[in-house]
This record gives sequence, structure tokens and C-alpha cells, in this order.
Amino acid sequence: MNYLYVLKDKITNDLYYGYTNNLERRITEHNKERGCELVYYEAYKAELDARNRERRIKNYAQALTALKARLKESLR
Repeated sequence: MNYLYVLKDKITNDLYYGYTNNLERRITEHNKERGCELVYYEAYKAELDARNRERRIKNYAQALTALKARLKESLR
């Protein structure tokens, strides 16, 4: 599986968006750099689908705004 993920920095509350084929490993890597918590993920069978979703989130404000609205309570 391939994943789009959203991590929240525990100190600054910054959000990090990315995609990976190993979600556990990627979260562990982020936590070595900074203290982050997983707030959301989407699973895709094809890597290209996950990569395209990440690009939409990063490049289109409307996609990011919609995602943040969906995660409103989780981001508090």
C-alpha cells in the first residue's frame, strides 16, 4: 500500500504532508527529527495515486483547505 499522510508537530503545530509506502517507518523517521503525531492518512494501492494526492494538497490551496476543514477537531 501507498499512503498520503499528515503529521502535526507537537511543539509548533506545523503540519507535514507526504507520501510513503511504509507509514510506520516514515513516522519513526519524522519522530527522530521532531516530535510529530499522525493526524490523518489515506491508503492507495498505486504509488502514483498517493503521489498525485500529495501534490494536490501541497499545490492547490482549495484541496488543503478542504482537508483542514475535514480534520478540524483532530488539528486542535
